[in-house]
Amino acid sequence: MEGAGLPQTNAAVNVQPLLNQQLKAPEPIQRFGTVSQRLPVVLTDEVRLDSVNMLNQLLADTMVLRDLYKKSHWQVMGPTFYQLHLLFDAHYEKQSELVDTIAERIQMLGGVTVALAFDVAEMTSIPRAPRDREEVPVMISRLLQAHQIILKQCHDIAKRAADTGDDGTNDLAVSDVMRENEQEVWFVSEHLVDAPLLRAQ
Repeated sequence: MEGAGLPQTNAAVNVQPLLNQQLKAPEPIQRFGTVSQRLPVVLTDEVRLDSVNMLNQLLADTMVLRDLYKKSHWQVMGPTFYQLHLLFDAHYEKQSELVDTIAERIQMLGGVTVALAFDVAEMTSIPRAPRDREEVPVMISRLLQAHQIILKQCHDIAKRAADTGDDGTNDLAVSDVMRENEQEVWFVSEHLVDAPLLRAQ
């Protein structure tokens, strides 16, 4: 007999999703700007919180640089359109990878990552770009300015993390973020060299 051995019930099964739960749980499980006690990573709470705060600033700025590359990818025009269109998108992808790497390091340290666009906009130290389409040299100059801000942070984070014994954060700042940004600065800045496009000297 089909269903034999199973308890019989006439009650309807409630399969309705439980919506609007944020209204029933006003207290978050962890507040932004804190570190949890549950991760035994051999670093003090003070060291972890210091690194988390620095990394969240780096994360916010990296997210803005990532989006600045996508804006430039969409809006670039002129004789170098094809090369820059592809280059900007490649750098967008690399910055997206860095966003994830930085965010995961924050979580490893027991912190909470900045995540949403309006929070990032409040935190970033990169000047806001206009919505308008700009000339290529201006686009590139904006990108290089953002890279400089991030590279300065990388040097500061690496030094402070080395001083406090947070070797993982030091390694991330140097091996991942700094080296990738330095390479992108090299690739992008070469497009500002004043060289003829069609005629040899």
